[in-house]
Amino acid sequence: MSINESQIKEILRTRPNGLLYHRESRDLEFKEQFNFSGLGEYFKDFAAFANNIGGYLVFGVQNSPRKLIGLSNNSIAQFEKIDPEKISGYLLDIFSPDIQWEQRMLKIDKNYFGIFYVKESRHKPIIAKKDEGREQLIKNGDIYFRYAGRTQKIGFSELNYMIEERITETNSQWINLMSKIAKAGPANAAILDTEKGVIEKSENNILVIDEDLIKKIEFIKEGQFKENSGLTTLRLVGDVKPIDALEVTRTIQKKLTDQYPLSWSQVVEKVKQVMPCIGGNRISGVIKDNDLKNKKQYSDYNFRTKTQEEDYKKNSKLPKNITSIYNEAAVNFIIKILKEDEQK
Repeated sequence: MSINESQIKEILRTRPNGLLYHRESRDLEFKEQFNFSGLGEYFKDFAAFANNIGGYLVFGVQNSPRKLIGLSNNSIAQFEKIDPEKISGYLLDIFSPDIQWEQRMLKIDKNYFGIFYVKESRHKPIIAKKDEGREQLIKNGDIYFRYAGRTQKIGFSELNYMIEERITETNSQWINLMSKIAKAGPANAAILDTEKGVIEKSENNILVIDEDLIKKIEFIKEGQFKENSGLTTLRLVGDVKPIDALEVTRTIQKKLTDQYPLSWSQVVEKVKQVMPCIGGNRISGVIKDNDLKNKKQYSDYNFRTKTQEEDYKKNSKLPKNITSIYNEAAVNFIIKILKEDEQK
């Protein structure tokens, strides 16, 4: 966790006259009280911090003059009701890529303070992908950035630097990858796709990994391997036998249905178990309005052959009669949207 008591005490250190020593900055924002009605404004700060160096959002500090007042009883009660999973879900629904954050409430002397810490994003920029909040406080396509003591839409120079930095990082990754391929030799290089369970080599050769072996493969984070405590190493012994394209397609499809086990009718059935009065047309509307079919966290297309999938990747045109398959996350998302619609 990035929030600890000593850090917060330093942030809330006061001068002899009772005023705060620290001022709002590019990584620090003060709020008087926490209220769920202000989530839209807080989310803008989340995105702005993530697009810069990360930062703290601290509740319980009077605005002018800047003094410690602590959270009111009402704010304490609301802060304690925060569900991290729901907040993360809201953020993921509004922004892309995801925002990493933490929360904590601390008692200092007789006062309670609520703290959010937002981590710097590794994949900038964080972009709003829908309108949100009263009077569209957050707008589709907006990029927020944290400047000295304020959150606002990003300026040209900061966005340009962010894009150049991302290009440089991508180029560096490609150079590193090509360097490794050069050492091994292109004929010896292959790509392991752990989601599909296949290894693709040059010259269109495809090797299929046994499903039982896939389950046993473990990955060790860089810098964490120890000779005496490392995970079991697997060694492939024997010849690799050629396999026809049809069997490769079956293997890929089986892996896909493990991730997305539900058909459209099964999704409807599961939604109706929670909300019996909802019809299939309404559910289809939610799927269409939120573009769930094109979001990998909820759905994927169930191609019948490898050729169909490759053609779609080339021209982005779906073959006729291709169905979509879904997971439980899609069911939960649809139910959430339908319940929100009923409350409006």
